[in-house]
Amino acid sequence: WESGEIERARVLLSRARERAPSGQVYMKSALLEREQGKLSEALDLIEAGIKTYPTFSKFYMMGGQICSSDLPKSKRTLDRARSFFERGIQACPSNSVIWILASRLEETSKQETKARSLLEVARLKNPKNEALWLEAVRLERRHDNERTADTLLARALQECPKSGMLLAENIRTAPRSVQKARSADAIKQAPEDPHVITAVAQLFASEGKIEKARKWFNRAVQLNSDFGDAWARYYAFEISAGTAQQQKDVENRCIAAAPKHGEVWASTLKAMENRGKTLSEGLVLVAAAINGNDR
Repeated sequence: WESGEIERARVLLSRARERAPSGQVYMKSALLEREQGKLSEALDLIEAGIKTYPTFSKFYMMGGQICSSDLPKSKRTLDRARSFFERGIQACPSNSVIWILASRLEETSKQETKARSLLEVARLKNPKNEALWLEAVRLERRHDNERTADTLLARALQECPKSGMLLAENIRTAPRSVQKARSADAIKQAPEDPHVITAVAQLFASEGKIEKARKWFNRAVQLNSDFGDAWARYYAFEISAGTAQQQKDVENRCIAAAPKHGEVWASTLKAMENRGKTLSEGLVLVAAAINGNDR
């Protein structure tokens, strides 16, 4: 329906639900209604989808997000969001995204203890899950509990010693005096991980070592061209340190790679207000979001 033929898309999706139903078809149907602002219809389709495909995790994510973000905030809508996430956890207990969304809902509702508890239960049920550990660390940082965050990160790295996500976080949040040592350790643990390589590139950039930084950013996107966050950090680096041609080169290479993954990349481009953005527009948005997060 990117072409704007909303009614035709609606008819085709209705026909698909009758003749060749699947979780994906119900989700696309709900997404169409959500994009058109028909939130009640979207939620009805999600509930219908859950009845037939109860382990299709995206239903619970979208239902919870509609209730917590799209609808006017009230106790009723937040309780309904909570219900979606709780049902999602029951149906898909190994899905870390649902646990994280449930925790963030409690955090934004000023229920930090409950948010923390949800992540603890999630880690017990899903040991060695780097995303759950990272969220627990960042929850503490968001509330200025730096010592607790550092302790959690140390525990996380004991459980997941080769996690690029955690090693990169360990570099970025370290005091300046130990960042080099942590970078060296991270490279030993995960020499081919684009999270680590990108974090090292950023360290070189912060030290004014422009050519070294460029070389490491380039290595990160070569290691995994689908990792949108690396492209966005590379582009942000060229905006601050490179020429117009170097910026354009990164932009063109990113468009050709068409990345789909990355923590900030995916969350930014999947946001309702950014749906339909071109890759070029998305790259600028994610670079700006990453710069804001790093400050």
